Amino acid sequence: MTLQKKGCLSVFLLFFFSAVFAQEKFTLSGTIADDSSNETLIGASVYIKELEKGISTNEYGFYSISLPAGTYTVQVSYVSFGTKEETIVLNSNIRKNFSLTTDSKVLDEVVISENVKRANIRKPEMSVNRLSAEEIKKMPVVMGEVDVLKSILTLPGVTNAGEGASGFNVRGGSADQNLILLDEATIYNSSHLFGFFSVFNADAIKDLKLYKGGIPARYGGRLSSVLDIYQKEGNKKEFHMKGGIGAISSRLLAEGPIVKDKGSFLIGGRASYAHLFLKLADNDNSAYFYDLNTKLSYNLNENNNLYLSGYFGRDLLDISQSFNNVYGNAVLNLRWNHLFSEKLFSNMSLIYSDYYYGLELGFIGLKWDSGIKNYNFKYDLKHYLTDKFKLNYGVNAIYYDFNPGTVNPTGEDSAINHDQLEKKHAFEPALYVDAEHELSDRITVSYGLRYSMFYRLGEQNMNVYANNQAVAFDNELKIYEKATPIGTLHYSSGETIADFGNLEPRVAIAYKLDDNQSVKASYNRMAQYLHLISNTSSPTPLDVWAPSDNFTKPELLDQVAVGYFRNLKDDTYTLEVESFYKKIKNKLDYIDGADLIANKAIEQVLLNGKARSYGLEVLFRKNKGKLTGWVSYTLSRTEQQTPGRATGETGINNGEWYSAGYNKTHNLSVTGSYDYTDKWSFGAIFALQSGQPATFPNGQYQYGDINVPVFGSRNGDRLPMYHHLDISATYVPKPEKTKGWQGEWVFSIYNLYNRSNAASMTFRQNEDTGRNEAVRLSIFGIIPSVTYNFKF
Repeated sequence: MTLQKKGCLSVFLLFFFSAVFAQEKFTLSGTIADDSSNETLIGASVYIKELEKGISTNEYGFYSISLPAGTYTVQVSYVSFGTKEETIVLNSNIRKNFSLTTDSKVLDEVVISENVKRANIRKPEMSVNRLSAEEIKKMPVVMGEVDVLKSILTLPGVTNAGEGASGFNVRGGSADQNLILLDEATIYNSSHLFGFFSVFNADAIKDLKLYKGGIPARYGGRLSSVLDIYQKEGNKKEFHMKGGIGAISSRLLAEGPIVKDKGSFLIGGRASYAHLFLKLADNDNSAYFYDLNTKLSYNLNENNNLYLSGYFGRDLLDISQSFNNVYGNAVLNLRWNHLFSEKLFSNMSLIYSDYYYGLELGFIGLKWDSGIKNYNFKYDLKHYLTDKFKLNYGVNAIYYDFNPGTVNPTGEDSAINHDQLEKKHAFEPALYVDAEHELSDRITVSYGLRYSMFYRLGEQNMNVYANNQAVAFDNELKIYEKATPIGTLHYSSGETIADFGNLEPRVAIAYKLDDNQSVKASYNRMAQYLHLISNTSSPTPLDVWAPSDNFTKPELLDQVAVGYFRNLKDDTYTLEVESFYKKIKNKLDYIDGADLIANKAIEQVLLNGKARSYGLEVLFRKNKGKLTGWVSYTLSRTEQQTPGRATGETGINNGEWYSAGYNKTHNLSVTGSYDYTDKWSFGAIFALQSGQPATFPNGQYQYGDINVPVFGSRNGDRLPMYHHLDISATYVPKPEKTKGWQGEWVFSIYNLYNRSNAASMTFRQNEDTGRNEAVRLSIFGIIPSVTYNFKF
């Protein structure tokens, strides 16, 4: 073990034992739920007024806090649900469940008051944004329904992957560096219809949390962010339905009790309509999606709960019956919550996740299928040792099956022969421990360690190359090209081809300046063993996932961040300012002219480089009044470098730093909601970003009658600046109605002033003039829509 690793362990053990031997106290524990549905609330606050101490509920609505014997005023709150106060005499361990209501009525011995969002001053958690279902629903509506991905794109440090592209980028990271979880199951493609919709049905979503930095040790496998989303459990008290009928898509969700107050179900579906999205001329073309969310929950007793949740979604694109594309995710998760004691909570999960991609090219008679599957076991424990010390620890093991590609002919007259690229297998186990420790009234720190391992497994034939280099360099032409294998090695089923291990320390600290402001800092190291093989900057469906091996090394990230957080004017406003710097080792790069799809030796076109990103983020919120919303701005820079491996090699871009494909210097988002009357509310989102980096020609030469462009340095140019304005209006005919059928009309306009944002720029020779010309591809113009939402 290195000196650095020994130091991390020593510091952790010092904090751990100092907390464990603290004095014993009585424990107040329980769950917090929505009174109307018995749905548990994630991140609800339990605050002890006399001691000025508090705690939040975990992902399953459970809380636990240890206190000296005494009489306390317990304040329980959750955004949009109001605040309850109750007096509790604590002279033994007490299990106390709370139910919150959105009604303004006064209950016996309970005071309900307004609760608004505020910056968490004490918690060391930073670079984190949380949105509840209620908050998401209050956001401006675009295309008739609120959208999870659209909501996080309004936050600092988050940009879209480009016009007409799926995925998102966080702090200059590539889209495959985001770990996207739905009820703990991995989602590999988060978007429908080229990024226009997310795969997450807002009606089924309970809570989401986006980690951009300071990522807890229980998460691993990705570098840039974690988007952790939980589905609702379903109403345990009454049967209800809700949905929406729109010009572009419709949705329907049903929920209700299996056994009242003990078990519940939830099932929801969405579908879009063909011919309404793309600017395609003839009626043979179509693009649409559908998905299904489902969840079952059952309370065995006060110490045990079972959950079964699933998701299935598909996108279909058909162009003149000559190009057919089908892709989507399928996940299933069985979970068991167990409470060992009032201080020890556990969750065990068995998870299956599958991403499928299918392509059929009728004009050449080819059908191609690829995908990735994983089987995941998780066991997490949360230990509330004292009122000042909480410990999380657990294990995680994932087995992967990769299908790089199966090629088949589409008919008897096809010239394509059947071919199966060798399937790949891998195993990724990990264990972690994570602590949150209140050192004093002003200082709180969280720290943790994760040890991850990765085993690349057979069965497979692996190429052998001279000097173990799969990419050769031509010194005369000064170009990289595929190396010729000098042999092969056969690995039998289950045999280890390559193995890796990485210690990933995490630490974050918060220093409270006063009750309304604090400064925070964090550091985390992350390892990523999976790679998205794509020549685009975002995970379009035409992508292949691949594991690390002897040629493709795991990516390693180190990130530091510092921030200032403040609540202003009695929580009417909040201000969050953060600065970050991160660097990445073994960042994948591609040689010029790399062929990536159906490549049997993908290592022959890949090089290992490095990347760096740094920037400043500002988030200013208005939390109270008829007008609420926020302004976010990010100033950042993201660069990549792939130097030559030996003397004489040029590297990529002559070995110099160049802009990554997702480097956007400026990113501004303004989000606002205005409650005009009980019947009418309005919303708007304005987004402005620097154009994506691109490589344009800077000259040309003539070859016969053809003008051949000469391209400049990689990503040395940019597409035009990206911006658009979306507006919405919501009309509720009978706002006073809280029972029976309730409806509302949503009117929205996407891209109000019809901005033609460039998805890409291509260069061609004009047939009339013979001159080279630039052609901008723009996918979405102005799109008005109307949707009728209902529930009963």
